[in-house]
Amino acid sequence: MLDVIFNWFVNNYIEFLGTVFGLIYVVFSIKQNILLWPVGIITSALYIYVFFYSKFYADMSLQVYYLVISFYGWYSWLHGKNKNTDTNQIQITNTTKKLSLLLIAITFVLFIFIAFILKNYTDSPLPYWDSFTTSASIVATWMLTKKYIEQWIIWVIVDAVSLGLYIYKGLYSTCFLFLVYTILAIIGYFEWKKEMKKPEIALSE
Repeated sequence: MLDVIFNWFVNNYIEFLGTVFGLIYVVFSIKQNILLWPVGIITSALYIYVFFYSKFYADMSLQVYYLVISFYGWYSWLHGKNKNTDTNQIQITNTTKKLSLLLIAITFVLFIFIAFILKNYTDSPLPYWDSFTTSASIVATWMLTKKYIEQWIIWVIVDAVSLGLYIYKGLYSTCFLFLVYTILAIIGYFEWKKEMKKPEIALSE
């Protein structure tokens, strides 16, 4: 048994490390710890390799996007602020109806574009599902840089669908990661919702 585990680790250590750093990333996201961004950079670099060799090209491209936007998110959390606050720190907020409609439209356009590329120019085994998770993740990650609470709802859906994709592909370490991701996304939503209520409680006291 130990030999089997050791051999699996030798052949899949990059995926395993990506899983570990990915879990740390989500925990830091829930806690609003700014270290999530450098951890996210490491996670993305590892998964670029994993997804390239698994032929999940949209997911690989998504990790490149994560790599770039992590630097933006890092800067935004350090120096950004909400328009309705005087603090030099981004606060958790809800998306407006207008912004929600815009983000849905952007997600749809990204889905069509990515699906076309995957269907016609790659050997991706599940181009439409791959495109859906990719387009939704792009939007959700941008929402994280702005601390919009609805990003957690998107992540619950994306992570659950991704779990099914990785079971199909046999990336079992990553399957475990996305199972935990789904659970943590639910926890993250309620933790952020609780955090949003704190100022209201303070004002009422």
